[in-house]
Amino acid sequence: MSATGAAEPEPVGPVAERPYMPGYGIQGPDEGSGLLPWSWAVERLRAARNFWVCTVRPDGRPHAMPVWGAWSGEALLFSSAVPSRKMVNLRANPQVVVTTEEAENPVVIEGRAEIVTEAKDLQRFIDLVNSKYATRYRVDFLDPEVNATVAVRPQSVFGLRQGDFTGSPTRWSFTT
Repeated sequence: MSATGAAEPEPVGPVAERPYMPGYGIQGPDEGSGLLPWSWAVERLRAARNFWVCTVRPDGRPHAMPVWGAWSGEALLFSSAVPSRKMVNLRANPQVVVTTEEAENPVVIEGRAEIVTEAKDLQRFIDLVNSKYATRYRVDFLDPEVNATVAVRPQSVFGLRQGDFTGSPTRWSFTT
């Protein structure tokens, strides 16, 4: 309930649709297993141990690197040394693609990288990483002068189930 006593609106999730994939025999959204629910993608984002971060160098060449990461509920979080190639790239062009490591049931995030520095956000990331990877990092590991913490907020996300290649591809679009 809101302060006025009115019911709070339910949060709106991403819009699901079939992606345009010419030449692959992709079925309609009501065929095959149909559009995948957003919860399917979230489950894989939470479970993935490693993620591939794909950026673009200032000269236009691509760059890909694996990272540990954690899904916060609204963004994929990871950290990297401030002078690293991926951070140099992201400061020049924050558009990024991040994928789960599992090619059979992939989740691919297209989004915008944002460096986060607020203490509560850094602590949240450390808590997620320590829980997920059984580590004992302290929040000072994320000193913004040394290790940047990045939030990738999805603009669109793609996923498909290997067992239904033509009937499961789903693209979720986020309003910003």
